[in-house]
Amino acid sequence: MIVKVTYPHMGYMWICVKAMLEYLGVDVVLPPPSSKKTLSFGVKHAPEFACMPLKLNLGNFMEAAELGADTIVMAGGCGPCRFGYYAQVEHAILEDLGYKYQLVVLEPPEKHIGELLGKIRHITGNRSWRQVIRGVRFGYHKAQAVDELEKMAYYMRPREITAGETDLALNRALKEIIAVKAPEELPAAREKAAQIMRAVPLDRQRKVVRVGLVGEIYTLLDPFANQDIERKLGRMGVEVDRSIHLSEWINDHLFLGLAKNMRSSKLAKQKALAYLGHFVGGHGMETVGNTVLYAEQGFDGVIQLLPFTCMPEIVAQSILPKVSADLGIPTMTLIVDEQSGDAGVVTRLEAFVDLLMRKKEIREGSVKCTVI
Repeated sequence: MIVKVTYPHMGYMWICVKAMLEYLGVDVVLPPPSSKKTLSFGVKHAPEFACMPLKLNLGNFMEAAELGADTIVMAGGCGPCRFGYYAQVEHAILEDLGYKYQLVVLEPPEKHIGELLGKIRHITGNRSWRQVIRGVRFGYHKAQAVDELEKMAYYMRPREITAGETDLALNRALKEIIAVKAPEELPAAREKAAQIMRAVPLDRQRKVVRVGLVGEIYTLLDPFANQDIERKLGRMGVEVDRSIHLSEWINDHLFLGLAKNMRSSKLAKQKALAYLGHFVGGHGMETVGNTVLYAEQGFDGVIQLLPFTCMPEIVAQSILPKVSADLGIPTMTLIVDEQSGDAGVVTRLEAFVDLLMRKKEIREGSVKCTVI
């Protein structure tokens, strides 16, 4: 039986998952980009105090069903974070609403990758192990390519000479990666995409502030969920660094750290132990540990992003003031839900960035303080 597979949006994750599944001959139904309409579907049918990721996932699946999707592929999880049972909750809600979805949950492998590959092999009609591994590697390498382009954009946005040029270049560069249909075509596409980004004129002498973004992975990776915070900060003269990228998460949690040249969450977890001595679910420990790392690396500030009611990040939020006081790095927490407004987010970001810029100028001696 031919199935039509869909999966939720989370930033640019769709690019690598679509590449992997289509390479393995799966019929993919991509939900429309997350929007207010998507969120309204989720808000209407999800539990009131469920976090925004669940509501957006639910909306994604409802919109994908209208396009003919009949099978959901969803990541699983374990531990205190409620994400571990979101796939089942979402599936139950959809069944109550009359949607006829088959659910396939890809649980993170505990000891080896065989369980994950077995689920993927089931979705793809029992293709050979060799084909499945090649497909997974293809998707992973696309994730790496996308992450590289995003990192280039972080550096470029606050330094671009013409406003908006970086985002135009990023969209063109991403199209080069998206268009690749086979692994052997990807290296040339990555080079062409990098050339597109490097062609943007920059003022490399411009003074900028550097801000680390920490928090819950969905809110960090998804521009709709986080109110496009990376672009907003870039336009304010901020070079951002996101503590989690998709390819790094894949390597840590699905490949169990097999790729040794990737940034790992292990160091952040070690740094967190001085403030948080045990696992609290989600990325709570990484939020604390990465804040410590950003302070040690000389960043000017840290912004924590989380969806309303996210338990692991609420724990981390309560600890960040202590980290900030000990290490002298300003922190701000931004909580998002369906009530979040663009104007309020911009006002808070502008105030925080203004504080960071003023502090940086004083520290570097370019502003003289007057004592009254």
